[in-house]
Amino acid sequence: MPATAASQSVHSTNAPAESLEARMRRVCVVGAGSSGLAVVKNLLAAGIPVDCLERETDLGGNWNYGQPASSVYRSTHLISSKRLTEYTDFPLPDDYPEFPHHSLVLKYFRSYADRFGLWPHIEFGSAVERIMRGAEGGWLVRLATGDTRLYGRLVIANGHNWDPRYPDWAGQFAGLELHSSEYKTPELLEGRRVLVVGAGNSGCDIAVESAQHAAETHLTLRRGYHFLPKFFHGTPIDICGERMLRWRFPLWLRRVCASVGSFLVLGRPQWLGLPKPDHKLFETHPIINSQLIYYVGHGDIRVRPDVVGVDDHTVHFSDGTRSEFDVIVHATGFKITIPFIDRDELNWQADRPELYLNVFHPERDDLFIAGLIQPDSGQWGLVDCQAQLIAKFLQHADAGSPRAAWFREQKRRPRKEPIRYVPSSRHLLEVEHFSYRRQLERLIKKLG
Repeated sequence: MPATAASQSVHSTNAPAESLEARMRRVCVVGAGSSGLAVVKNLLAAGIPVDCLERETDLGGNWNYGQPASSVYRSTHLISSKRLTEYTDFPLPDDYPEFPHHSLVLKYFRSYADRFGLWPHIEFGSAVERIMRGAEGGWLVRLATGDTRLYGRLVIANGHNWDPRYPDWAGQFAGLELHSSEYKTPELLEGRRVLVVGAGNSGCDIAVESAQHAAETHLTLRRGYHFLPKFFHGTPIDICGERMLRWRFPLWLRRVCASVGSFLVLGRPQWLGLPKPDHKLFETHPIINSQLIYYVGHGDIRVRPDVVGVDDHTVHFSDGTRSEFDVIVHATGFKITIPFIDRDELNWQADRPELYLNVFHPERDDLFIAGLIQPDSGQWGLVDCQAQLIAKFLQHADAGSPRAAWFREQKRRPRKEPIRYVPSSRHLLEVEHFSYRRQLERLIKKLG
């Protein structure tokens, strides 16, 4: 269904017929991307009234290529396999490839909205400008239109991959400088000298694309990373990892198996000039890329150390070398930013909100964040479980159930991550998907 058709059937919490009690039970969901859709679906399934406020004119968020909120580029595919990414009760179609293109992802989201009747509950073109506590409880939500709503509960699902993070370098670059979220098509790089900054999955993908179009492509790395192929003997690599987790392989054995598998497919990246990792496998977010090694080996991508400064078109590296560039693409990640609500409301600690399971406020029962995770595999199914747990808790809270009281005690406890990640901004939201999903499933079952 097109956004224009869907937006004709929205309803307003300001309707005179709706009592204050009814408005306090209604949930405001901010964002109709992959996370917001899962929250709306599960709240409706639990019989909880919901309004989803989306600033764009269509759903899909980051996966709606061409929308202002989208960070994906034209050639973007899933980095995790479809079976470890899909929603729990709505499989990605069998005829989709293992790593679908973003156009297929958006088609999937629209089918999800059709299947579960989500369109009438989404208000498109409704940008949230400010959210504050109501004087007598609930949340006052002010829209960019000037309209102010009162809601009893709030779920923030605006995503965290939209506020670009840039390195702090000395000097000023005179060429074209852009963030990976602004990069869309390789025509921008055609025949130019390109430096890609950062070896995350986006940085490696863009470097590979640049190698096929630019006059020169260089990739600068702060440290060495472990690389895994997308497939091992025809099986997506994250499915291989999932099997080892289900078979209860200990971490050391999973590291051995993954290292051997990577060696058999990719060899040793250090043989081609990539720096040796300074950490154990899985202690950083996995880099899933089978092509980078190929283009590095062919000399189409030159690996460089960290940047220390820029001067006009010259970039200076930490090993004392320097080179001239026309374009710098910063694949340096994103800041965690939730601009429309005070940080104090989110129990913000250091660089991130401190929430139980990255979802539940330790003290408040009317405020949640969905999708505030960086898993080592697919995300939508995990957020689906988050949304199921939010819905279960609200049901028990509304009923005054002892299970709600039990869960309130649980959400005051910190979660221990089974893997110690390298301390960096890149891992502020990192979760090991298997243990995280099992914990959500156990809590869902206990709430019943």
